[in-house]
Amino acid sequence: MDNQDQKVERMTLLVFASDLDKVLGAFIIATGAAAMDIKVNMFFAFWGLNALRKEECKIPRKDILSKMFGWMMPKGANKLKLSQMNMMGMGTSMMKGVMKKKNVMSLPDLISTAQDLGVEFTACEMSMNVMGFKKEELLDGVKLAGVATALDSASESKTSLFIS
Repeated sequence: MDNQDQKVERMTLLVFASDLDKVLGAFIIATGAAAMDIKVNMFFAFWGLNALRKEECKIPRKDILSKMFGWMMPKGANKLKLSQMNMMGMGTSMMKGVMKKKNVMSLPDLISTAQDLGVEFTACEMSMNVMGFKKEELLDGVKLAGVATALDSASESKTSLFIS
C-alpha cells in the first residue's frame, strides 16, 4: 500500500469551537467517517475542550485563575449553546427539543457513539495548561498531546477539517 492509499483511510478534525451546532457537526462528520472505516482523530483545542469536560468532577489544587476558567466555561456537551439564535438559552432548548422529536442523536450520544466506533479524542496540552484544565476533568479515554501530534495526524490524513 503506498502513502496515498493510507491517506484515504484517515481523517483529522481540529475542534476549536464550543458552540453546540459546530460541535454537533464535528461529531456527525466523525461518526459518519468512522462508520465508513475511516480512522478519525479529533484534536480539541481551547474552547473545543469544553465538549470533553465531565459535568461533575472535583479537582483539588487549582490556582484562582484556573478555577475561574472552570467556573465560567461550560462543563460538558450538555452545557454547550448554539452559535446563532441562542436567545438566552431558548434557541438551544428548542434545537434540542426538535432533535429529540426527530430522533436525532444528542451530542452526548454522538460522543459515546464516536468512542464506540474508535474515534480518537486528543486534547491539546498547551490549551489545557492555559485554561487551567486537568486531565481528570476530561472524559475517560481522552489522550493529551501537543500541536505536533495534531499536525502529524493531519499530514497523514486525506481529509483535515478545522471546526471554529
